[in-house]
Amino acid sequence: MPAVEVNGHPFWVEVAGPEGGRPLLLLCGLGMQLTFWTDPFVALLVGRGFRVVRMDNRDAGLSWGPDEIAPPPIDALERERAAGRIPDVPYRLEEMAADAVGVLDALGIGSAHIAGASMGGMIAQLVAAEHRDRALSLTSIMSNTGHPEVFGSTAAAIAALNKPRPDPLTDREGYLDGTTDFVEAVGSPGYPTDRATRRAFIAADLDRAYRLEGFLRQYAAILGSAPRDRRLAGVRVPAMVIHGGDDQLIPPAGGRATAEAIPGAELLVIPGMGHEIPAALEETIADAIARTAARAR
Repeated sequence: MPAVEVNGHPFWVEVAGPEGGRPLLLLCGLGMQLTFWTDPFVALLVGRGFRVVRMDNRDAGLSWGPDEIAPPPIDALERERAAGRIPDVPYRLEEMAADAVGVLDALGIGSAHIAGASMGGMIAQLVAAEHRDRALSLTSIMSNTGHPEVFGSTAAAIAALNKPRPDPLTDREGYLDGTTDFVEAVGSPGYPTDRATRRAFIAADLDRAYRLEGFLRQYAAILGSAPRDRRLAGVRVPAMVIHGGDDQLIPPAGGRATAEAIPGAELLVIPGMGHEIPAALEETIADAIARTAARAR
């Protein structure tokens, strides 16, 4: 089942696990593809009784994106946000949450456990807050509430993110080196991954899809979406918030604020984890998702 239709647009979806398994929708982050959720991680979840749905968000991977709309200048959006205003953008996170619900509709799934990482955590939060009958539980990983006080990255992470990278269409090796440098900079000091493994993963994703303008429109969606604090107060499903204690891109304050905003949420801060899910922690995180799902009625 490579693609489903949502509002007339194709979204790339991959499903694993038995038809009778508990449905679990995984949502990935900014510019990420569904491959962020590795096959071994999916196998761990299937082994815990889930029917796992991975999807490419709009503007990423092999899913649809509004390519006819040029991405707005990010620096202008950041100035608007710093001034306390919510800028106009091509689409917002709320529309991406509606995409996720549309994928469930297309698959004939009435409600599902929802887990998301980084921007995917933001989208997952909105599914649980605004589409309450569709979420059975919520797991928000390395994300935040969008509140200005927990929005910022460390200076080192910003420098790594903003460091120019070559165009992979003209300098593939330079792009792979630069992207690997960034992933290492925001990675997990307590759970190191060798550089060759990281680079091979990035190369495989590059071969699958490269969507620079889609990345920029997704970034604009984050900057153009209002804080979720008040809406998260209305979440009534079991919730787990997982965050890396060494996350520089979205610091741990973002995870703590998310857990504080959701009634009854469990907070799991993992020392040594950065802005990623290293292979050594996949079992821990699969257990946390399963434990949260088990609390659902």
